[in-house]
Amino acid sequence: MPLARDKIIGHDLERLAFRFTMTSDEDVVHCQISDAAMDELAGMQGTESSARQAQFMSLRETIERLASDLYDEAPRFKGYVVRIFTRHLGR
Repeated sequence: MPLARDKIIGHDLERLAFRFTMTSDEDVVHCQISDAAMDELAGMQGTESSARQAQFMSLRETIERLASDLYDEAPRFKGYVVRIFTRHLGR
């Protein structure tokens, strides 16, 4: 079942990932995409932390589709976090 768009949390400098949430029925699903994966989707490297939100917004539909597809393949348990890495982009 596809996830639905929810909230943007923002860039996590410690994890080098951009965090956001999506929903499945009434459950909130935490998601993140690595900086490397987002840069690869954008066809660039080394995007500054301050530009990550704009980058996410420009790629949002693609990133959310990837998150939804990964969620559909994942084991279902409360607290599961969908994590998108570069290895997931060749699908």
